[in-house]
Parts: sequence; structure tokens; C-alpha cells
Amino acid sequence: MNQDWEDRVAALWSRFDDYGEGEEAEARFRADVDALVAELPEGSPHGPFEQACAWDSTGHSGKAVPLYREALARGLAEVSPYKARRTKIQLASSLRNTGRAEEGVALLTPELVAPSDELDDPVRACLALCLSSLGRDREALSLALGALAPHLPRYQRSMANYARLLVEPGPQEQPGA
Repeated sequence: MNQDWEDRVAALWSRFDDYGEGEEAEARFRADVDALVAELPEGSPHGPFEQACAWDSTGHSGKAVPLYREALARGLAEVSPYKARRTKIQLASSLRNTGRAEEGVALLTPELVAPSDELDDPVRACLALCLSSLGRDREALSLALGALAPHLPRYQRSMANYARLLVEPGPQEQPGA
């Protein structure tokens, strides 16, 4: 795998919407992903990652789950920690979509204390969806507000405090807005 291959994969994904909708268009897209994956050395973790993304993006979470797991098992974290984190987010989402939200929560909870990067908010958003699917809406709302707070033009501290108070035990004080 080299930069040329990565660039061609990125270009393919940038044209995803151009494929149109429907099973035939989706199958064509997945075939184009498979063609790029066929260029990789055997055992590369990038192959199942890209294939999982293609299945997932065309509405087939159940087919994506084992491919995401395979990418991680093949050592994706060692060759691309960023893609491994993306895999965990996307796998958790697919698990939720297939009725296994608890597995998604278990997968993403450790990511809350992982080194910070641009995927922090997607981790929290996906984890919030998993928690909500399990009926844990206060925790989900807390995560969503906590992720949103730093992006607000005002009220960052208040919203961060509200997010914290949603899950802290004890009397609920109202922070000033």
C-alpha cells in the first residue's frame, strides 16, 4: 500500500454519490472498491477496512461487521491508528444497526480516554446513539451536549456543566447560562 493507492481510494470515495442509488449502483461501487483492494498485499488490514466501509455505506451493516473486525484483527491499529479509530466508530455504528448496541458501547467507551484527535466528536456521537438504543438517554444526551459545547459561540461552560450534571449523582444544580 502506498500514497498512490491511498489517493485512488480517496478519489473513489469522493465520487461515491456519483454512483447513484439502487442495488446495481451500490454493487458497482463495491466492485470498484474490491478492485482496489485486490492490489493490496495478501493479509493487508486496509482491504477489509475499505470493503467494510463500502458495505456499510451502501446500507449493509451486517456484512460490514465481520470485515471491520477482520481489519482490526489483521493489525490495522499498528499500520494506521487513525483508521483503526475510524473502524471502531463505524463498527460500533454497525453493531447498533444490527441490534448489538451494547457491543458498540463496550467498543467505544475506551475511546473516550484515548489520545485526542479530530475523531473525538464522532466517537461521542456514535456512543450517544448506542447508549440511546439501550435506553440510556441521559448518558447519551450528556455525551452529545459535551461534544457540542466547545463548538458553540457562547455558553460553552454552561453546556459543559449541564452535560456533566446529567450523569452525576446528587442534587442537580442549575449552572448559569
